[in-house]
Amino acid sequence: MTGKSALALKIHPLTPRRWGDLTKLFGERGACGGCWCMWWRLPLAQWRRQKGEANRKALRSVVNSGKPPGLLAYVKAEPVGWCAFAPREDYPRLANSRLLKPVDDQPVWSITCFFVARTYRRRGVTVALLREAVRYAARRGAKILEGYPSEPREGNPAVGYFHGLVPAFREAGFSEVAPRSPVRPIFRRGLKTKV
Repeated sequence: MTGKSALALKIHPLTPRRWGDLTKLFGERGACGGCWCMWWRLPLAQWRRQKGEANRKALRSVVNSGKPPGLLAYVKAEPVGWCAFAPREDYPRLANSRLLKPVDDQPVWSITCFFVARTYRRRGVTVALLREAVRYAARRGAKILEGYPSEPREGNPAVGYFHGLVPAFREAGFSEVAPRSPVRPIFRRGLKTKV
């Protein structure tokens, strides 16, 4: 965090009622190049074919299914941050990734993406979203939450860190479990399931 004041954040699951807030945060480009947070949910050829409006519609279908695909962070009524996560099986492209293949046979939930509005970056939004993701996933019966953050590198644009950064995961209580790559380790946190 920088010397900027701490933010008073409210964090909520993305439900159909909050869809307009996500579109406001993501803007016309769908957060990044028409992705609309569908990168891990679709085969690469399909994702490329439907960049933009079709990906937006696909994510809206996920939201309308009743299974919130992530969390939105707000400052007052302004949406300022997003964190996508779900049971790992909701992200079929993870299964085909050499670097991100399963660590073991335990069922996990995966954190796949973050997007923070430019003026709110480096102010703790990602860490707050991670901490709430821990609580949310535990309430839904998850036992392990994992993510795939990057180490910060000089000169990399912020948009390139959509998987999150290692320091944020560490601050939120996650630990590295599979150092398959210096640029994309696997971090996990065990959860206490709420009853």
